[in-house]
Amino acid sequence: MNWPAECAVVIPCRNEEAGIAGLVREVRQHLPLVLVVDDNSEDETAARAAEAGAQVVRRTENPGKGAALKAGVTAALARRCDWVMTLDGDGQHRPEDIPAFLRRAEETGAALVVGNRMHRAEAMPWLRRGVNRWMSRRLSELAGRILPDSQCGFRLINLRAWTGLVLETDHFEIESEVLVAFVVAGHRVEFVPIQVIGRGRRSHIQPVRDTWRWLRWWGRVRRGLRPDRRRAATGGH
Repeated sequence: MNWPAECAVVIPCRNEEAGIAGLVREVRQHLPLVLVVDDNSEDETAARAAEAGAQVVRRTENPGKGAALKAGVTAALARRCDWVMTLDGDGQHRPEDIPAFLRRAEETGAALVVGNRMHRAEAMPWLRRGVNRWMSRRLSELAGRILPDSQCGFRLINLRAWTGLVLETDHFEIESEVLVAFVVAGHRVEFVPIQVIGRGRRSHIQPVRDTWRWLRWWGRVRRGLRPDRRRAATGGH
């Protein structure tokens, strides 16, 4: 597979001028087409990303990670890409892990490959680790299979599979929605171990608001995922 020609990297970010240029340069050593989605930043994120060789997609209204991710995928589709690799813009993902995702997709035929940090969960902040485990258990119950790290934003996504899904969320619950949607649709989902980085940066997640959004989303999906569809998901990979 000709990954440099077929795969774009989508990096949603907001107010990441300090580190975005270095991240873009490192990513482009593996995949040259980098789409930085500037989610209504108030600093020089867009300028620094462009200087480093990224193509910048600007969003000026209603910031939200889910909406930014969708904008990046739309831009990749417009450039006739078949895949996207997604990374967070705050530097918590190591670009040198990218080849492991590409190999796993080639070896297994997976439509979605997700980074798994839980093999070194002790390196994660304790609160994030606990919340991730709780959410991953809930989503594993919905999907009918073990999803070890449901909240990791480091992913390789097949765009043909993506375009067949209905995705409604616009904020941080997008990671959960995409994962469950791929499993329920019968697409193969794989996980690959990645490095765990703690940078001491403040998360963009708003604990009360974003937790409430996630719980509302989870409740809707839980009610809507009928037992027959849950059994079908169990038969997936």
